[in-house]
Amino acid sequence: MITGSIVALVTPMREDGSVDHEALAKVVDRQIEAGTSAIVSVGTTGESATLAVPEHTEVIRRTIDVAAGRVPIIAGTGANSTSEAIHLTEAARAAGADAALLVTPYYNKPPQEGLYRHFKAVAEAVDIPQILYNVPGRTAVDMLPSTVARLAGVPNIVGIKEALGDLDRVRDLVALELPDFALYSGDDATARASILAGFHGDISVTANVAPAAMARMCAAALAGDAELAATIDADIAGLHRSLFVEPNPIPVKWALAEIGLIQSGIRLPLVPLDEAYHEDVRASLRSAGLL
Repeated sequence: MITGSIVALVTPMREDGSVDHEALAKVVDRQIEAGTSAIVSVGTTGESATLAVPEHTEVIRRTIDVAAGRVPIIAGTGANSTSEAIHLTEAARAAGADAALLVTPYYNKPPQEGLYRHFKAVAEAVDIPQILYNVPGRTAVDMLPSTVARLAGVPNIVGIKEALGDLDRVRDLVALELPDFALYSGDDATARASILAGFHGDISVTANVAPAAMARMCAAALAGDAELAATIDADIAGLHRSLFVEPNPIPVKWALAEIGLIQSGIRLPLVPLDEAYHEDVRASLRSAGLL
């Protein structure tokens, strides 16, 4: 089981929106050197919605090549079409990904039975460890703990990223006591409390800009050292907030460009961070010791 800080990595782009593979290699190396436990490639933060399928699989492949086995690579392969999710998951398996992260189908709003059958179909079609991803704020569908419990019994389904941001939901999932089933926070602001409550790690946006701090905070929380975890988290709490002043990954890509790690490219319909928020994000970078 992967534990600790897992970065939901951005996909660096040049000003014209093309993928910047040179910058990708640099940010992957930086994550590994900072102690990040694993990398999610082409998840929501990686702009999966606007990468064409060949680009999507190429970014995953390049990430795997650069990591060279130093940390596990989890490929974002979710879709609101079951057949497309199977295709992307198989492509990730063929590229050498260690696991796949599959978001709940968005827009078409399947009921709980539809969610169960969707994820079961992907798991049965592709032999790779698969992590469920629940993020109702983006998908307009909420996968309930009862459905998670059903899916935990399906071979190849090994965990969930829960991004509801509600500690009652965290407690409900922990209370299921699912054996060998990983529970990951998908909400940086509540990640520390979630790990202290029994989660195994955090799939993090903040880790893009503050990977070492996130790694230390998650490690402290996993060790049960609530005081140390709180002390570390206090320095990056501003990032947890400011990196979501506009839809992710707009602020985090701007922040990474501000500290000189990537260019500011981002793809429509997303646009660069509104100037009204620049100083807010800068202030959180300063507070975290990154400027």
